[in-house]
Amino acid sequence: MNAAAWTCLLLPLASTVLITVLGGAISRRTAGWISTLSSGAAFAAAVVVFVEMLSRSPEDRSETSTAYNWLVAGNFKVGFSILTDPLSVFMMLIVTGVGSLIVAYSLGYMDGDDEERRYFAYMSLFVFSMLLLVQGGNLLFLLIGWGLVGLSSYLLIGFWHERPSAVAAAKKAFIMNAVGDATMALAFFLLIQKTGSLDFEVVFAKAGGLSQTVLVLVALGLLGGAVAKSAQLPLQTWLPDAMEGPTPVSALIHAATMVTAGVYLIVRTHPLFELAPNVQDTAAVLGTLTLLIAGLIALVQTDIKRVIAYSTMSQIGYMFLGAGIGAYANAMFLLMAHAFFKALLFLGAGIVIHALGGEQDIRKMGGLRKLMPKTWWAMLVGGLALAGMPPLSGFFAKDSIIAATLGREDWFGYVLFAAAIAGTFLTGLYTFRMLFVVFGGEQSAYVREHPPHAARDRLVEWSMGLTVAVLAVLAAFGGWIQFANVWTPITDWLRPVAEPLVEATGGQEAIASICAVAFGLAGIGVAWWIYSARRAAAPRAWAVLEHKFYFDELYNGLFYWPAVALSRVLDWTVEGPIVNGSIVGVADLTRRAGGWFRELQTGLVRVYAFALAAGLAVLILVFIAVR
Repeated sequence: MNAAAWTCLLLPLASTVLITVLGGAISRRTAGWISTLSSGAAFAAAVVVFVEMLSRSPEDRSETSTAYNWLVAGNFKVGFSILTDPLSVFMMLIVTGVGSLIVAYSLGYMDGDDEERRYFAYMSLFVFSMLLLVQGGNLLFLLIGWGLVGLSSYLLIGFWHERPSAVAAAKKAFIMNAVGDATMALAFFLLIQKTGSLDFEVVFAKAGGLSQTVLVLVALGLLGGAVAKSAQLPLQTWLPDAMEGPTPVSALIHAATMVTAGVYLIVRTHPLFELAPNVQDTAAVLGTLTLLIAGLIALVQTDIKRVIAYSTMSQIGYMFLGAGIGAYANAMFLLMAHAFFKALLFLGAGIVIHALGGEQDIRKMGGLRKLMPKTWWAMLVGGLALAGMPPLSGFFAKDSIIAATLGREDWFGYVLFAAAIAGTFLTGLYTFRMLFVVFGGEQSAYVREHPPHAARDRLVEWSMGLTVAVLAVLAAFGGWIQFANVWTPITDWLRPVAEPLVEATGGQEAIASICAVAFGLAGIGVAWWIYSARRAAAPRAWAVLEHKFYFDELYNGLFYWPAVALSRVLDWTVEGPIVNGSIVGVADLTRRAGGWFRELQTGLVRVYAFALAAGLAVLILVFIAVR
């Protein structure tokens, strides 16, 4: 099992190194094949680990493998270790499975790009970073993977670096995530001080003896990292701008990997959060607020990728809600289902964008259902799954979290339930607004002038079409793996490492499903009434939604403009007169001194003889004075 786990981790890294070292010695398409095959082989290795783990008893499914002691400082030791347990294997399968499909899709989407080799090197680095994050055998290597994921996302979001908007988006994502990285690092320093270790078992075993203040600070630090990486309130503003990267990058970041890392972190460190219940409740509240606010903002977006991006924020909010109330398996179940239907929606949108020559504005689309019927059906499956319609995957996964809120059986749970149900209405509304505007009605003037073009060759067609077809099947049937509290293999699989705090009854499951489907259908109906049947313009959006609740303006006012003003003041008072002034002064003095000495160079022998004599006289006088 350990050999297969190490193979799964290191194959994408080997792909990155190979593509980078070979460089121009290989063709762009060869680089794509190397990245695709390495990701596929990593998935195969993850399957081997899973099958081998199945043969073991539940209590014997956790194993740590250490390659060597990476850091030793007194009694503090950290090994380069990987942890193979049900939670890490669950994530390995999702990251490598969906990741390999997205990389394969890129063979067609990125075909012909001048920097295709660099792109696939970055993609392999991203997959490796995410695997290191979920396989890290201790908190330090989890943090290293966490930081590498941030670096990889920065490189991929800013891949088209000739665009100023892409560079700005990459920097924004990096800075926002760095805030979370800092809070996590502070939490780890506190754990080192109080427990003397960063090993999961040691930290969890000693956590019960820590003071409540320390536990709250540690949990808040971890929550800060999770909120930043998963784009939850109040550190969510980077995610929509990340759409500046290529569409497969959006799918990889938003579907199965980066933004779900925060959910994984909470589930992985749940013993610490359970000892700080107020912080765990805070995670649930932040997730609930995010799913509502993101759903509202999605209603007014005109970029097809941004609509899907805000839906990601909303769905991650549901996962935070589930993890925050202790329904860990339910949160991970939605994480898996979301990977299927969100990757499907992004890659389907990528086909639309690719066919329309790069156009992303849904206002210029319309009537594509007849021109792109296969893409329409794939997007419809993804949209229905996102809206939680039975019997698709989103129905089983999302409803399990909504039902878990009722399982708390207190006022807090009922408030969360009401908010989650309201979120299902918004999901149906914004999802089918996008689908009806893009695919419904008559062809727009832009579509008539720029009809969708066919793929350039069979590989492009198959790499994009086949991966979307596979994801459509997974989005449609992937939720059947778990059904309410009747058939619960995911819950049973994760129970040894994440025992749930709440579990809904059959009646609560039924209530949640009925309400969620009813409100989701109501949202779809409203979208049809406004955008399809009447083909009327939508009501004028509130300015607060158009400005995304003014979060960007708020942060500009609180951080950006004060920093700019302070830098200008320092430039006028310190940088200019002192730093630059001193440099200019030294240079001017040197130049003047050179001028003075130059005047002494007359070229007359008698002057030089006088200077030598005078110098000798001075030396004699000094010698006499010293004597």
